[in-house]
Amino acid sequence: MPLTRTTLQAGKPAAYRTALANSIQRALVNTFNVPDDDIFMSITELEPDNFIFSRRYMGIARSDDFVLIQITVSNTRTQQQKKALYKAIADSLAADPGVRPEDVFVNLVEVQREDWSFGNGLAQYAMA
Repeated sequence: MPLTRTTLQAGKPAAYRTALANSIQRALVNTFNVPDDDIFMSITELEPDNFIFSRRYMGIARSDDFVLIQITVSNTRTQQQKKALYKAIADSLAADPGVRPEDVFVNLVEVQREDWSFGNGLAQYAMA
């Protein structure tokens, strides 16, 4: 069950934001074996003055199309799966909506399975 938060500079059309969400979800399904309907995402648009990032950190040239993606997941994936996810997200976003791989930043936050409640005040994963 990933929880995905995506941040980008304000001004992109709704179709662009939808393509971001769809491309990220496709990468999660293909690399992390996430069910198709297991989608919980938010997209935040910030004005340039409130979206601060290095344009050159680690020698990577970032543009105004920079996208910051933070995904909270259960700590059950291997390093190989994580690397595959990063590549799949960059490739998928390059294909649609056309984000340069240099502008794709991904951060995984890993939590225990009991750290999720999907509703009804229950820790569904802790009950299994």
